[in-house]
Amino acid sequence: MKSQTFEQSLGRLEEVVQRLERGDLPLEEALASFEEGMRLSRLCQKRLDEAEQKIEELTGPAPA
Repeated sequence: MKSQTFEQSLGRLEEVVQRLERGDLPLEEALASFEEGMRLSRLCQKRLDEAEQKIEELTGPAPA
């Protein structure tokens, strides 16, 4: 999963959510999908946080 781009991870997360929302998965498969979704969600959030931090570093405070 680490080698996936943010966009790939987000796309996979969307697929997982859609499957779970259908509500027709057996319990074990639903649980596995939920776990995968949580991993993907954390990964996406981490990448967004890193991007935000990078932007803050690049823009930094304006010189006085």
